[in-house]
Amino acid sequence: MDKKLPLHLQEIIFSSSDQGVSRQIGQLVKGGKLRKLIPRVYTPNLDETPETLIRRNLFTIIGHLYPGIVLSHRSALEFKPTQTGDLFLTYGYKQKVKLPGVTLNIMEGPGDIEGDNPLTAGLHVSQQARAMLENFQESRKPGPESKTLTIPELEERLEQVARIKGEDGLNELRDKAREISSRLGMEKEFMKMNKLISALLSTGPAKLLSSPIAIARNFGHPYDPARISLFETLFTSLQQHEFPSLPEANTSPFTFRNFAFFEAYFSNYIEGTEFEVSEAKTIIETGVPLPARNDDSHDILGTYKLLSNQQEMSGTPQSADELLHILQYRHQVLLSARTSKKPGEFKDKNNRAGDSFFVDQNLVRGTLIKGFDYYKALRDPFAKAAYMMFLVSEVHPFLDGNGRTARVMMNAELVATGQARIIIPTVYREDYMGALRKLTRQQSPEAYIRMLARAQQFSATINGLNMDEMQRQLESANAFKEPEAGKLQFTPIQPQGGHSSDRERDDEKTNRPRRR
Repeated sequence: MDKKLPLHLQEIIFSSSDQGVSRQIGQLVKGGKLRKLIPRVYTPNLDETPETLIRRNLFTIIGHLYPGIVLSHRSALEFKPTQTGDLFLTYGYKQKVKLPGVTLNIMEGPGDIEGDNPLTAGLHVSQQARAMLENFQESRKPGPESKTLTIPELEERLEQVARIKGEDGLNELRDKAREISSRLGMEKEFMKMNKLISALLSTGPAKLLSSPIAIARNFGHPYDPARISLFETLFTSLQQHEFPSLPEANTSPFTFRNFAFFEAYFSNYIEGTEFEVSEAKTIIETGVPLPARNDDSHDILGTYKLLSNQQEMSGTPQSADELLHILQYRHQVLLSARTSKKPGEFKDKNNRAGDSFFVDQNLVRGTLIKGFDYYKALRDPFAKAAYMMFLVSEVHPFLDGNGRTARVMMNAELVATGQARIIIPTVYREDYMGALRKLTRQQSPEAYIRMLARAQQFSATINGLNMDEMQRQLESANAFKEPEAGKLQFTPIQPQGGHSSDRERDDEKTNRPRRR
């Protein structure tokens, strides 16, 4: 008991060989100010359950009761009890101790060695190399009662090292494990670990691997598992919706190109390439950049070149390899003037937007290839468009131009099936960005789906015999206003198989896609 601290600040109090302290603890227990949790451990917290208090102070209790003990095996990687409440440790003798809510599985073995990390007073945790070796030991019990993780779980742990620290980091881990294996008597465990690492690095046979992410790395396509999980969430939600048919009204070559002008204009404006509409028209009509804004002008020209070409915009990927090819080709056209941004090449350094980090440069190809599996399973044109746009936006495969490329890929899905293309007008920018952030950060796809559905409903109303008429329609909808200066307003058309509603306001709840 720490006499320097008030009693109510000492949640856990240990018995003492000091007779005075021991007598004081006894008096406090008798007076109802302390209660015994387990032998030699007391608490002044009379409200919470023993299970809660033990869990919260578990490592402190273990280190005090078993000085010199090592948190080992799977527990050294997970840092918590399993689903069955089992925790695994290595000490000078073997013992099983049942505490409220936790079972301590204490195995006889070496104490801490150089490189093991102190966790609390009296308690060390096996360093990563040692913990991996311990997990390659044989275990008679399956599941959460086992002292070791499964082989697929170990493969994924090793793959994560390669993903975060690179192949050099994985080799360093292997070298450290080799070094300490003889000291620990774990040469056999090292041989198992070494074979898996060789397979991960493609210097060993893939047949040794069982985890999908580990196999993908062996074949040269490592991917970001967290992003794949996010893509699955979006895919599942899209599959649960039924979307109305909104046929494209601007089907003649002339009106198709007119719509493409505003599509290109807004797609660049949302990324900060801001022009007056009259300036953008001059650039498109003449094909000549504004003298003072050469690169920005070429951005408008490149985007328009793609979006105005019906044949190009009718092309959609039929395989993962074709997806990579189409992405690189369209990005090359879009950013042809910005050679410093390496048009047509996937990024060679990592990028971010604010505090959002995108997929690691080394995982771009693999994540796109793996993400294509969900795209391939979708059938509805709007669902495929929404998924494709988010896939490209979330991976962020290029140094620049990712948002524009993502929106080109989205609208190609709609053009290929004769559905209305989607414009994200200036006034709708915050709705668009906010829905993307919510899907990325909160794994919540509903706002994203509603946002795009509303944007398509709005875009389907923009048609006319000439560009000026389209511009007037956009102006009447507040499309050119900044988000803080207005709201998107329009009267939706009658969708095929759907029903019209009153004049649109900012209430997105009236624009939810119909559910099955």
